Amino acid sequence: MSNGKHISQDDLALHAMQALSPEESAEVRSHLAECADCRAELANITGDLSLVALSVEQHAAPVGARERFIQRIEASPKAVQATNSTVIPFAIARTPRRLSVWLPWAAAAALLLVALGLEMKNRDLQLEIEHQSALVAAQTAANARAQEVLDVLTAPSAQRVLLTSAKTRPAPSARAVYLPSRGALILQASNLDPIPQGKTYELWVIPSNGTAAVPAGLFRPDASGSASLVLPQLPSGVTAKAFGVTIENASGSATPTAPIVLSGAAPAAGE
Repeated sequence: MSNGKHISQDDLALHAMQALSPEESAEVRSHLAECADCRAELANITGDLSLVALSVEQHAAPVGARERFIQRIEASPKAVQATNSTVIPFAIARTPRRLSVWLPWAAAAALLLVALGLEMKNRDLQLEIEHQSALVAAQTAANARAQEVLDVLTAPSAQRVLLTSAKTRPAPSARAVYLPSRGALILQASNLDPIPQGKTYELWVIPSNGTAAVPAGLFRPDASGSASLVLPQLPSGVTAKAFGVTIENASGSATPTAPIVLSGAAPAAGE
């Protein structure tokens, strides 16, 4: 039964199936109590036999089958002879261990694939959330700017100015809406004279307190002579006495360059 150190796999299989004699089973149990390797091998064999048992489709025995089988054995004259015969152990085909060896690896691979799939789905959802967040932020900014333009145009305290040409020809003109408390200004110009390359129109706010003119932005007319300047960067709280437009170099100027081609006095706030 023992090869000097360990019990053979066939005997371990017979022991797991309770097919050994009492003396042989006692010898196996005594050896298993001292040998960890044989205990591990017996555990593997027991697991394989369990898988085999689970893979066999179970069917209930017909009603009365057990009683008929016992009666047939008792009626057979060979039953007594079979009782006194010597039981000869037979070798059983050991279930290959390949299934039990690969099952943990297959389960780990399946879990890895599931984890990778969840990670990819999570990454796609995160990208979609970031995209939607960017769209919401852009729409919020656009709405805020539109509301600011509407506030300037409809504010009762805004100064509304008509700018006309200083020359005899009255065609070029511009209208400015200015809100000093916010430093917000909107200019619409029409029929402006074309200007050469390297030049630009520049708008100026002339403060009522006599300080230097404040540059309010650059603009160039289109082919029809129209131009606009919407919410340029201006300091708040500057009360305007007048507005003027000059022609400057393309980069603009810190002080107005004569002549002033468009100008207009600012009425009191709210007028």
